[in-house]
Amino acid sequence: MDQKKLWEKCVAFHGHECGGLTIGFKAALYAIELLKLSADETQDQDRCISPDEEVVCIAENDACGVDAIQVLLGCSIGKGNLLFHMRGKQAFSFYSRKTGSSVRLVLKPQDTAMTREQSFAYYQKCEPSQMFDVKETTIRLPEKARIFRSLTCSRCGERAAESHMRMQGEELLCLDCYEEYNRFSV
Repeated sequence: MDQKKLWEKCVAFHGHECGGLTIGFKAALYAIELLKLSADETQDQDRCISPDEEVVCIAENDACGVDAIQVLLGCSIGKGNLLFHMRGKQAFSFYSRKTGSSVRLVLKPQDTAMTREQSFAYYQKCEPSQMFDVKETTIRLPEKARIFRSLTCSRCGERAAESHMRMQGEELLCLDCYEEYNRFSV
């Protein structure tokens, strides 16, 4: 894999170069190495694409780095192999369905006094092993994405996936129309 070409593809997708994109770029490359993802598992020699849901990423943030993961690993929300566990952490769990292996990469702390430019330069120079703590995954590998039938909400008339509908009294309601019962609401 030509890392310069891969970086350029990530920048083109994201729209600009930045430290955040670099974090995701290096995380994806490190995941490829640690999970031993090989070119024969990909559809394109310039990218390590997950043909379907073979590689799964659970990102703990929705920052710039996720774009590099989409480009390099082919993880996407639409395919169901990019999921978010929003914790505001620069942490990513990667799974290989083929081998059953997984790894969680957590960004190591850096000098917070750096400017954006200094941070970008710092991450560009770092090897992934210098940037991330490698940990065991703490979230179970999600099942493959399912396709649910669409049902019509009794109130608004809009259709929603069956898994996102609720019964309230005699009505079948979408989550927007459903009134959750909570005795602690203000």
